[in-house]
Amino acid sequence: MLSIRNIVKQYAGHTALSDVSLDVESGQIFGLLGPNGAGKTSLIRIINQITAPDSGEVYFDGVKLNQSHIDRIGYLPEERGLYKKMEIGEQMIYLARLKGLSRDEAIKRLKYWFEKLEMQSWWNKKIEELSKGMQQKAQFVATILHEPDLIILDEPFSGFDPVNAEIIKDEILELNRKGATILFSTHRMESVEELCNSIALLNKSKKILDGKVRDIKNSYRNATYLIEYAGEKLFFDESQPFTLIEEKQTDDANIIKIKLADGASSNDILQYLIPKTSINMLQEVIPTMNEIFIEKVNQKPALS
Repeated sequence: MLSIRNIVKQYAGHTALSDVSLDVESGQIFGLLGPNGAGKTSLIRIINQITAPDSGEVYFDGVKLNQSHIDRIGYLPEERGLYKKMEIGEQMIYLARLKGLSRDEAIKRLKYWFEKLEMQSWWNKKIEELSKGMQQKAQFVATILHEPDLIILDEPFSGFDPVNAEIIKDEILELNRKGATILFSTHRMESVEELCNSIALLNKSKKILDGKVRDIKNSYRNATYLIEYAGEKLFFDESQPFTLIEEKQTDDANIIKIKLADGASSNDILQYLIPKTSINMLQEVIPTMNEIFIEKVNQKPALS
């Protein structure tokens, strides 16, 4: 759906994007991640043709990005852009018509979304009369009303309480199930875990990591396990096939976190522990995307 090749973008001597390349497959939910100032919004603005790259190319569905693609893209910016003094119903119709819908079709679709998201009473309200979360709902509807093939969401959960964040998350998943490709930028790593098939991580204008979420998490596995055992606290000797990282006791059990010795496996842990105690649980600790994000962003670049 989207192929980004060697994008460079500078602003008054500041490099926002430095030779960034990535691919967003059709039908994916793709997370664009990075700390503040990494270049995420600059890249999103280039995809939306708000600004142009200094060099590099963007291809949309196999064709070099051009003005004809605008109607196939829906964009929810981080800085919301609805007109504060304009009534919501008429504003939604106006924005839908800019995307090629007739007035009748816009009204039909708006009635569907207003009912689905419990916004029926908002039609004649002005944006300035709504809370931040309600404004966000209205902007979300404006983004997806023309049923775009590519939906770009910049911090889509900002301003939502947990209930409405869950509603919007479900709608994103449903739009994806119906065929839309979703590209979204967020600082909420739990959203990445729940939603994304693939991600790209930007830091200081460069892409430092990309790939499928499952593959990235597997590549950061480090032979760490969490074990819960019953009975008295064990004291480990040098024959153990692991290094003890931390331990704690509860009323019912003992919990240890360990790292396997080189060449050891989970079977070696069991063979060591079973003669000594009753094991309630053994679970590999897979790094979260939040942990991977922090490690990669804080990683010092290799010396050349």
